[in-house]
Amino acid sequence: MEFTHRPVLLEPTVNALIEPAFGKKRFTGQDNNSASRLSGVFVDGTFGRGGHSKLLLSRLNPDARLVVFDKDPQAIQAARELQSQDGRVQVVHGGYASMKHELQAMGVTQVDGVMLDLGISSPQIDDPERGFSFMREGPLDMRMDTSRGPTVAQWLAEASVDDITEVIAKYGEERFAFKIAKAIASRRESGPLRTTLDLAELVASVVRTREKGQHPATRTFQALRIYINRELEELAYTLTSVLETLAPGGRLAVISFHSLEDRMVKQCIAAAARPAAAHARMPILEKDLPQPVLLSLGRVLPSDDEIAQNQRARSAVLRVAERTNTPLPPEGAGAFVQGVMLRPAQGKRPTRKGVR
Repeated sequence: MEFTHRPVLLEPTVNALIEPAFGKKRFTGQDNNSASRLSGVFVDGTFGRGGHSKLLLSRLNPDARLVVFDKDPQAIQAARELQSQDGRVQVVHGGYASMKHELQAMGVTQVDGVMLDLGISSPQIDDPERGFSFMREGPLDMRMDTSRGPTVAQWLAEASVDDITEVIAKYGEERFAFKIAKAIASRRESGPLRTTLDLAELVASVVRTREKGQHPATRTFQALRIYINRELEELAYTLTSVLETLAPGGRLAVISFHSLEDRMVKQCIAAAARPAAAHARMPILEKDLPQPVLLSLGRVLPSDDEIAQNQRARSAVLRVAERTNTPLPPEGAGAFVQGVMLRPAQGKRPTRKGVR
């Protein structure tokens, strides 16, 4: 079955990577003096069905390269089809947290642009077999990469009430997390939760109040998806890798859909763009203050027309930054990323600073 996918903030994201005047007050659209940004190496860390990649390729020069990443086997199949049509494309079946390692294996030490479209794609939501939607009956899976790792159903069958509570509260910002966790533990005594509707109905029986127009299980499903796919852990590691890999003048463009990931991206850009702020109360001469590692080029929200055509765009935020010539501080890029990991996710759950 085919599932349609409408890329969110399509034109702004591609413009952010290649238009020199993007983020400047006078920029109103395509810049005809952008030839210098149309060659080099670019990365699409979340290929999906290739909407952003295809538009970017249509604008890049023949000597450019585009390396695309995705965990989803179906997305990788679509990426390989594009690769067969365009020799500038290289495909990696893996999450964007493996970006730096995979690029180094290709002999690439610096890139000219990185785009990340965080969260899940429309085909993943619309396919009930993937288990992401609380509106459709399907297996309780939620893995981005269906070839590895435990499903949500398997994790819920073994996790303690405390662990379930922590995950739903932390990643879903759900104030009824403890009640939901207790209900899950009680329910599995009589039989495991196997389907999306099993879980959605159970959560709805506990969460009696919710924001207008929002399903009671929205936050719980979000939390479990983020946790099972290590989304915030991988994002923290990836932002660090991007700062280490972007060439001077290289751009980062990130589309976020919920406050947790957007906050991490926003704080990273702010910290790298204003490192002197951390020394504001210290007796340091202005000339000795740390210089910006990133230049923030602002944020873009979807237009009313885009939201009217695609309701899934309503919560999207695009944030853009440009790498400066300033070397990274002695403590490394991780100094600018909250929750940065000590090592990438490869087989084991990563360890964050201060967490064992």
